[in-house]
Amino acid sequence: MKIVLGLFLGFAIGAACRYFKLPAPCPPKLEGAFIVFAITFGYFLMETLFQA
Repeated sequence: MKIVLGLFLGFAIGAACRYFKLPAPCPPKLEGAFIVFAITFGYFLMETLFQA
């Protein structure tokens, strides 16, 4: 459920930035977006593996 809400929130923020012509709060290059994805994926992976 958290993942679905997170994805929805991310899409909503992106859509709002596009609609209001605001700069998106993300890296402007594809490589930067991959780094953000890798950090987020690693965070959730460790949370899942080491849940107490």
